[in-house]
Amino acid sequence: TGSSDPYCIVKIDDEAIIRTATVWKTLSPFWGEEYELQLQPGFHSISIYVMDEDALSRDDIIGKVCITRDMLAEHPKGYSGWMSLSEVDPDEEVQGEIHLRVQVLGSQGSRRLLCSVLEAR
Repeated sequence: TGSSDPYCIVKIDDEAIIRTATVWKTLSPFWGEEYELQLQPGFHSISIYVMDEDALSRDDIIGKVCITRDMLAEHPKGYSGWMSLSEVDPDEEVQGEIHLRVQVLGSQGSRRLLCSVLEAR
């Protein structure tokens, strides 16, 4: 039909933590969802998967972005901006980007992640 039913899954070290709402029949979804999560001291990365919901078969992975602990350390006030999606399956071509805001709050002992999944295109 030329459109998707996108939603996002946020994973910390490959553990699914958040699922956004599905935005029906669009290639430019707006979520505007904000989450605050407790971070384990030794976490390695945050991955955001953009998915296409499919009622008749398994949901498709459109693409993903990965933000490492080192990348967050380079942006002590947080990262905000558009990030290009990368492929999950090497045989699939991926186009698109997602607009995120990610910030680590607190001290080493009790760090929290403030994550805003804004929109995609």
